[in-house]
Amino acid sequence: MPESRRSFRKWLPRTATMTTAAAVVGSVASGRPAQSAWFEKLRKPSFQPPPVAFPVVWTVLYADIAVSTALTLARLTEKGDETAARDYTRVLAINLLINAGWSWVFFRSHRLRTAAVVAAILTVSSAELARRTLPIRRAAGVALAPYPFWCAFATVLSTAVWLENRR
Repeated sequence: MPESRRSFRKWLPRTATMTTAAAVVGSVASGRPAQSAWFEKLRKPSFQPPPVAFPVVWTVLYADIAVSTALTLARLTEKGDETAARDYTRVLAINLLINAGWSWVFFRSHRLRTAAVVAAILTVSSAELARRTLPIRRAAGVALAPYPFWCAFATVLSTAVWLENRR
């Protein structure tokens, strides 16, 4: 088996576990928004996507993150750069913690302003992850580009929800 395939097979279970953990932790906090009286009472902007869009988009993004980061870590491993692989893994872990944390801030704590700030931080973190990926594995960096764009949209949406529901 070629070294690149072996390295990818080493990293994919790790990155898949990390992204799945973020998804599960976020989902636990989110529950079923359509069944939440608090969420249903919120005024939402006209550009709010339909509820079905969120799990579909996030599932695709999490799969993209797992594969793209595994490919990137495989390349770093192939180059023998364990320090860079460790640093990259740390950036990924921080990003996924912020990602999962947003749901807890928004859905569990009902802190709309703080959720908008966390979404902005997630956007910056996601852009940084894609930026770090690009020079290591160009295709993976390009594949990660939708992630910060979606997070930027989520920041705009979170901010709009906060502004429309200030008291």
